[in-house]
Order: sequence, then C-alpha cells, then structure tokens
Amino acid sequence: MNIEQFRSYCLSKKGTTESFPFGEDTLVFKVMDKVFALAALDSHPATVNLKCDPEKAVELREEFDGLIVPGYHMNKKHWNTVEIGGNLPPALIWELIDHSYCLVVKGLPKKLQLELDVL
Repeated sequence: MNIEQFRSYCLSKKGTTESFPFGEDTLVFKVMDKVFALAALDSHPATVNLKCDPEKAVELREEFDGLIVPGYHMNKKHWNTVEIGGNLPPALIWELIDHSYCLVVKGLPKKLQLELDVL
C-alpha cells in the first residue's frame, strides 16, 4: 500500500477532513475535528499513526513485531505506528483504519454521531 491509497481510504470515511496542522511532513485525518490517523510523509518506508484499543495494540505489536510499534510522538497506550509501505497485508491496514475511525466516532457526543449517521 502507498500513501495515496491510504489517503483515499481515510477520506472515504464519512465526516473526514485532512490538514497539515503540524507542518508539511505530517498529514492529519480527522472525523468531526478529532484525529483518527496521521501520516508521516517523509518516512521511508511509509508509516502512519492509528488509534487502537490498548489490548489490541499490544497484541498487534507482538504479532507484527517491527511493523506495528507504539505510536511515535503519541500516547503509546492508545496509538500504534504502522508501516504501510512494507509487508503488512492491505486488508489488515484497512481494518486498522476502520478500527481507529470507529474508536474516535464512539468517543464523540451522541449529537455528532447522529450527524454522521453512525448510530
């Protein structure tokens, strides 16, 4: 998977916007103004940060040692850095994007969830 495929999939999620609040090297994806994904545009291989359930985060790090690691510059309990330009199956990356998006949406007030039509 490349960064353009990652970007397109993130933007396909309802209510998603993209911006560069941390400079031109970090692309940030938000749903209703809450971050669910960050992409490091200057890393090789390509990496992204995705929110993750703490227990699942530990399991993923153990299963995909080196390809999924604690979130770089993020809360290590709730975020993973995922190598997308390497050996991880694209289906797993799609699943991790979906998981991150859903975790953030679940944390939104019910009114915003209703706006997204996710209830």
